[in-house]
Amino acid sequence: MTRLGDLERAVMDVLWDVVPGTSDGVTVREVADALDGRELAYTTVMTVLDRLAGKGMVQREREGRAWRYRPAASREAHIAQLMLDALDLGGSRDAALVRFAHSVTGTEAEVLRAALGSEAGLTGQGSAGAGAELTDRVDGPAGRRPADEAAER
Repeated sequence: MTRLGDLERAVMDVLWDVVPGTSDGVTVREVADALDGRELAYTTVMTVLDRLAGKGMVQREREGRAWRYRPAASREAHIAQLMLDALDLGGSRDAALVRFAHSVTGTEAEVLRAALGSEAGLTGQGSAGAGAELTDRVDGPAGRRPADEAAER
């Protein structure tokens, strides 16, 4: 998965924050307006969105002469994929996972335990368990994991 530059991340934050309730997506103008305080040219925002579409980070549909953009994956799915990519950088995945596990808070550890228990079928709560809730939040509406998407590329 591609890491994002500062401006790309700011644009994606707008899409992730604005689009969930808007299935149509947003226009370049709407993104530019949401980036108030940055004083960016319309064409700059349009170029960033075009590059994000090329990277597969956003989907776009033509509406008249304009494009409407929406994220290709949720923020959580993107972050999960970044974490998986970091594990692939080399060295021992196990050691990195253990180090990570020791660095999380108690609450975060409980969320991980619930997710792992649900994944392994150990919770006995089926799809209504806390792990399933976490999976739904990370996988997004299509129920697809970032690793599933990466494997298809």
